[in-house]
Amino acid sequence: MATPPLPRRVSCGSLLQELQELWGEIGQDEMERNRMILQLEEDCLNVYKTKVDQTRKQKADLLQTLSFGEADIEKILSALGERESFSRSEKLGGTLMEQLSKIEPVLEDLRQRRVERVNEFRAVQLQIVRLQAEISGTIDHGEPPAPLVDESDLSLRRFGELKAQLNELQTEKNLRLQKIDIQIKCINDMCNTMTFDLKEALYDVHPSYAESGRSKSISISNSTLDRLAGKVHSLNHEKKQRLRKLQDLGSTLIELWNLMDTPIDEQTCFDHVTSLIKVSPNTVMPKGCLAHDLIEKVEIEVKRLNHLKASKMKELVLKKMIELEEIYRSVHMDIDGGSERRILNDLIDSGRADLSELLTGMDDRISEAREHALSRKDILEKVEKWTLASEEETWLDEYERDQNRYNAGRGAHKNLKRAEKARTLVSKIPSLLENLTAKIKAWEKEKGIPFMFDKMRLLDTLEEYTSTRQKKDEEKRRSRELKKLQEQFAAEQGTMFGAKPSPIRPLPARKPLGQSSNVNIVGGTPTSRRVSTPMSRKGCLSSGKVKEAAKTPAAPANYVALPKDCLDN
Repeated sequence: MATPPLPRRVSCGSLLQELQELWGEIGQDEMERNRMILQLEEDCLNVYKTKVDQTRKQKADLLQTLSFGEADIEKILSALGERESFSRSEKLGGTLMEQLSKIEPVLEDLRQRRVERVNEFRAVQLQIVRLQAEISGTIDHGEPPAPLVDESDLSLRRFGELKAQLNELQTEKNLRLQKIDIQIKCINDMCNTMTFDLKEALYDVHPSYAESGRSKSISISNSTLDRLAGKVHSLNHEKKQRLRKLQDLGSTLIELWNLMDTPIDEQTCFDHVTSLIKVSPNTVMPKGCLAHDLIEKVEIEVKRLNHLKASKMKELVLKKMIELEEIYRSVHMDIDGGSERRILNDLIDSGRADLSELLTGMDDRISEAREHALSRKDILEKVEKWTLASEEETWLDEYERDQNRYNAGRGAHKNLKRAEKARTLVSKIPSLLENLTAKIKAWEKEKGIPFMFDKMRLLDTLEEYTSTRQKKDEEKRRSRELKKLQEQFAAEQGTMFGAKPSPIRPLPARKPLGQSSNVNIVGGTPTSRRVSTPMSRKGCLSSGKVKEAAKTPAAPANYVALPKDCLDN
């Protein structure tokens, strides 16, 4: 196929020449020709002018584009932290189109680098925001929004700061995860020891902890860590309480076994309990060794042994009470044993009293009673001597009132020897009483309590005895005076009537000492009634009666004179 010929290039001059020829052929007016040529020139000028304006605008646009490009380059370089300036005249050179063609790839490359840097910043900031949300706990309410990147500062320095902050947060997260793993392991060990449900314990802290496999990230917030620490503390406290309780029960078991000689076969059933007595709470323990069921089983055994111990201890305490009563009774001290035994029985039966403390208290009371009895020993020995002396004094009084004590009867010589010893012993009673009273007063001053003897204050008894003894001595003195008056009166009567008084007939043998008789002797004949004689009546020997009797006539012949010793009665 033939190539069409190229169109011939036409110039403005040839066209104007051709137009002149056509106008000449047409006969166009010269003025019209000039007007039309001027019009054509004006039209051409306008076209050129328009094109120039367009070209100027294109140049301005190119300059603006180049300026914007340079500004973008400077901005991006500043944001990227690359401080080198970019000059078109120095680095680009050539026409504007050439400069634009050179600047566009540079700008495109910088823009691409900026986008990549922004994405890197966004990724790091997103991780930072997420870690901050995890630590603060706000992530539980949903994923945090995407962070806004400050494109005015995309420098490597700023990026390094963000990376450092991210590393710190990741380190903090790792530390928290390690701490959580340690605490969860601790919770797991304590749950195994006390047979608790691990999932339930972890779910109480945070639901993410109870998920199997942990497909979802677990909570590391401060509040969760506080709850986790609280759960560890509460479980550890419960573990310590159970261990302390089990150790106390184990110690109690050993004490009860030793107390009641429990067979080894029965003890081996609780070896797993007694083996924990000296175990520290931080020691790793076997699984289930602090289970609630196990503790209940040990409590039941201790309760059974305590019940058995109570019955035996009751017998032992009562034996101690009997021993205490014997100590008190041996030193003439008063104790309400029956009432105390009832109180002890009630305490033991009620279970309110600690039997060991009760037994210790009884031992202490026995020790105190022995010390108290020992402090009374010296006084009681002197009381015994005084009692013996007072008994001998009583016997001596009865012996001296016996009218037949000198008869050569059976055992008379023994009574005489006893009487001699009794008089010697009775003579020591005043000094014995004085010494005994002084010792009692010193004892009471030292102890601050009265010295009781068979429910009575011994000083009061001694004072009463001394008073009674003084009265008896006064009565004896009066009796001797009456005897003298009687003898004097009888002698005066014999002088006045010229007759000797009837001889005193001896009374029949009296009953043994300590017995009394209502039989009276009148004229040697026993009678069942008391004989009334002038001197047997009250006041018959007063000074007035004696003078009155001296003025009366002599007694009749059948008047019976009583023996002198009968007045002692």
